[in-house]
Amino acid sequence: MNISAHIPDPEQISAVMAGIAVFSAVVAVSWPYIFRDTLAERMRRIEGQRERIRMRERSRLDREKSKVSLRPEPKRLFKTIVDRFNLAKQAEDGEIVRKLKMAGYRGHAAVTTFLAVRLITPLVLSAAALIYLLLVIRPDASPLTVAVVALGFGALGYFAPATFIRNRITKRQQAIRRSWPDALDLLLITVESGMGIESAFRKVGEEVGTQSPEIAEEILLTTAELSYLQDRRQAYENLGLRTGVEGVRAVVTSLIQAEKYGTPLGQALRVMAQENRDMRMSEAEKRAAALPPKLTVPMILFFLPVLFAVIITPAAIQITAVQ
Repeated sequence: MNISAHIPDPEQISAVMAGIAVFSAVVAVSWPYIFRDTLAERMRRIEGQRERIRMRERSRLDREKSKVSLRPEPKRLFKTIVDRFNLAKQAEDGEIVRKLKMAGYRGHAAVTTFLAVRLITPLVLSAAALIYLLLVIRPDASPLTVAVVALGFGALGYFAPATFIRNRITKRQQAIRRSWPDALDLLLITVESGMGIESAFRKVGEEVGTQSPEIAEEILLTTAELSYLQDRRQAYENLGLRTGVEGVRAVVTSLIQAEKYGTPLGQALRVMAQENRDMRMSEAEKRAAALPPKLTVPMILFFLPVLFAVIITPAAIQITAVQ
């Protein structure tokens, strides 16, 4: 058998390889023109989209800044009512301002709005009650009945804003009590890490904002007051007055003493954090202990009749069937 007959001709192999090389060279040279690289185009498109998003967000922030002011002005109607009836004297003693601050409303606009609403609400409720009484319920009602209804709804309207503020204060204080021990733990960590009290307050206000906006707001206000008030003690006392929570006042007292006598702040904060945590736990235990007496009346009214019906009905059916 002739083996050499099955071996390809070297010239043919060279020609095939040369052809492959030429084809590869042509493909390599023409590749960028046939299959264009779209990476640069995509990057330019993304950069343009990023710039459009930046401009859109910047315009949105500019619109919000134009709407929001650090010192919001009261509505013109409320300001006119307060000035016309000289209601600003009612806020001179500071009690209304203090309660509004405890409820989270600050500034002259909040005081003006509260005073105007407290004057408008009795008139609106009295007029609505009279219209409803005379046109819907009893058109022939006596003048005495009309006067009593008008006075009753007027009194309700007068005390309604104050009741709303008290409820708002209660809810806000409950939210502060729940999250105050955690804020103290974070404040303790920042102080023991070497931060000053102002930097520690700023850090705590930034970190605790997602958990408790109320505490973050109060702490950041205290940080601002520590920066510009001459007496740092006044900034701490304002924190206790704005919140009205005993745990916060105790911490404020410790901060004032540490500021005055130079005592270690870390140990005092550790003790205060543990006491506030114990107070929160005791409050939870108190609510849990009060739950069974509160459930007694609903169980007697709703559960026991159904239970008796389920137990007695089969026996009653059997007795009726036997007779």
